[in-house]
Amino acid sequence: MAAPCPLPPPDPQFVLRGTQSPVHALHFCEGGQAQGHPLLFSGSQSGLVHIWSLQMRRALATLDGHGGQCVTWLQTLPQEHQLLSQGRDLKLCLWDLAEGRNAVVDSVCLESVGFCRSSILVQGQPRWMLAVPGKGSDEVQILEMPSKTSVCTLKPEADAKLGMPMCLRLWQADCSPRPLLLVGYEDGSVALWDVSEQKVCSRIACHEEPVMDLDFDSQKAKGISGSAGKALAVWSLDGQQALQVCGTHQLTNPGIAEVTIRPDRKILATAGWDHRIRVFQWRKMQPLAVLAFHSAAVQCVAFAANGLLAAGSKDQRISLWSLYPHA
Repeated sequence: MAAPCPLPPPDPQFVLRGTQSPVHALHFCEGGQAQGHPLLFSGSQSGLVHIWSLQMRRALATLDGHGGQCVTWLQTLPQEHQLLSQGRDLKLCLWDLAEGRNAVVDSVCLESVGFCRSSILVQGQPRWMLAVPGKGSDEVQILEMPSKTSVCTLKPEADAKLGMPMCLRLWQADCSPRPLLLVGYEDGSVALWDVSEQKVCSRIACHEEPVMDLDFDSQKAKGISGSAGKALAVWSLDGQQALQVCGTHQLTNPGIAEVTIRPDRKILATAGWDHRIRVFQWRKMQPLAVLAFHSAAVQCVAFAANGLLAAGSKDQRISLWSLYPHA
């Protein structure tokens, strides 16, 4: 008997149009709306942030705080109705969205013109920690928020020659109060910093090209990174805080803009420069689907807590996918 043909990839559940500009950032906000539908925030090349109702499938509001410069990162805070947006105008804006307000209530001036997205670590309300690209081309600045107090500047040793930080991920182990920071660098390496000690615990060479994005599963102590090259790298962290490469997955075409693990840590998705969204089973990195809907580079991917996947592209569209529902 012939083996059964694999099922063709599904179509998007629906598509959001109306950004009128390439989409560079996506973020789901849980509990932002009734009937269990999360809100979706998108950041565009034209500097606008759109707030989308997935129930009505249209934009509820448009935020204009970055002077027409590309929005590269979005993140909501656990405090009610607060949004962070990072733009190429070298500003990180804090928005108050409560009760229909769309106001910038604070901002942080950034000193790096790179593409590196910021990262936050919530340490108990109302305090939180913020990692941003620093003034020096190879530096990362750590701030305590909302006071904007400088905690430290993380600068590699002069002879390391890591290049610019390309992606950041602040996190904290369940068993430790010490904040840790994963950084993907221009030279293709990933480093783990101990923020309190201001030192590199471990560094591994993962890629031959700049690391474009990474995600980390703190429960499994395992992470994944994508680069401008043709391989995804999977790496782990042992009890001595030493990173080690577990394996690589070769892609057909080069260029990963973003990689994200679903909240239930069952699957992950990548945003490809080749217009494709790739979906993998996380535990064994088994390829599950290649979603070929977009007509230009996919710049960003995000999962909602309910498993819904959003992808934003240079083709000015946001596709929403319901894949491999939670078991």
